Amino acid sequence: MRVGVQYRGQVNASASERVFTYNWPADWHVLWYVTPTNPRSGAPQIDFDTEVERATADRITYWIMVRNLTNQPVDYELRYAVLN
Repeated sequence: MRVGVQYRGQVNASASERVFTYNWPADWHVLWYVTPTNPRSGAPQIDFDTEVERATADRITYWIMVRNLTNQPVDYELRYAVLN
């Protein structure tokens, strides 16, 4: 398994942003996670959804929507795990 951080960002209070990452091999099984990096206990900080585009016969683009569920800016990492 291969794991890593593809992107680090910040989403403003109660806002959303869409990021993408491209040119991933289509035969890889990739899982995406968005993890807050600034601590705040008591409630979820981030929600995210992943969409997939088959850009070419052998390449994938992933589109990730990151939503801040708080009233403060949240720093985050877009993390991946390749399962094959």
